[in-house]
Amino acid sequence: MPISHARNAIEVTGLRKSYGDKLVLDGIDLTVRAGTIFSLLGPNGAGKTTAVEILATLKSADAGRAHVAGYDIDAQAQQVRAAIGVTGQFAAVDGYLTGEENLLLMADLNHLPQREGRRRAAGLLERFDLVEAGKKVASTYSGGMRRRLDLAMTLVGRPSVIFLDEPTTGLDPRSRHTMWQIIRHLVADGVTILLTTQYLDEADELADRIAVLDHGRIVAEGSAAELKRRIPGGHVSLRFADPRALHAAAGAIGGAVARDDEALTLQVPGDGSFRSLRALIDRLDDAGVEAGELAVHTPDLDDVFFALTGHAHEPQKEALR
Repeated sequence: MPISHARNAIEVTGLRKSYGDKLVLDGIDLTVRAGTIFSLLGPNGAGKTTAVEILATLKSADAGRAHVAGYDIDAQAQQVRAAIGVTGQFAAVDGYLTGEENLLLMADLNHLPQREGRRRAAGLLERFDLVEAGKKVASTYSGGMRRRLDLAMTLVGRPSVIFLDEPTTGLDPRSRHTMWQIIRHLVADGVTILLTTQYLDEADELADRIAVLDHGRIVAEGSAAELKRRIPGGHVSLRFADPRALHAAAGAIGGAVARDDEALTLQVPGDGSFRSLRALIDRLDDAGVEAGELAVHTPDLDDVFFALTGHAHEPQKEALR
């Protein structure tokens, strides 16, 4: 069934993959709704890239089933390849060709008529802000320009599902934000994106849903907000002008408050909601105490990652296998 008639762009059940005695994917299940961004997060060796390679029909699974764009990845591999685009962390751009020539080559590979290929190439150069660079060889491009060209090449065939495997690795902050805007526009146009990323802020910023993959298994799935709510550790930090105010505030608040007499701070457990903050401030007002500074800390994806995998997140420099 083509993706235009499906609510889910990707459906995965019991996907398993081993290399020798090393189990890389241990029966994962995934459902990605059409027109959304789904992010796979996980430490080095978690199996994210292997999952993408299987779903893109670049590798075969040992067990399990998957449908991409409504097609079975085993029985209908050709239809899957026609419906998808794949962009890795290392841009698959020919540095000896100009940007325009790279796009025209992709048009030929997609068997587009010459006129249509040129029209589509021109439109993509404009869309990705590469018109001026289009006549220059790609070897002269910056990293961000190469990554934009690589994604533009993926779009020549107008895929309905795009796999973005570490798409902003190595890019400077400005280029990363440019890519984020491009990704948002793609989804606004109805494209579905499966994103693997080493940047937790990227998943937090872009993904509608996130799955945390560890040792070949999905250990948690949900929106960024849902995942954060599962992790304890939210608190309000209060700083006071002098020890007397600190002591009075600690007495007024009571309970499990973390006190630092040297820094003149209190850490009060809380979810940071307006209601809890108002209740806290009312207690201080009743005691005649005023905090000099107030800061709310809620668990972020770093906290989620640590809680679920047992170790801190460390961005990798290589593709995750």
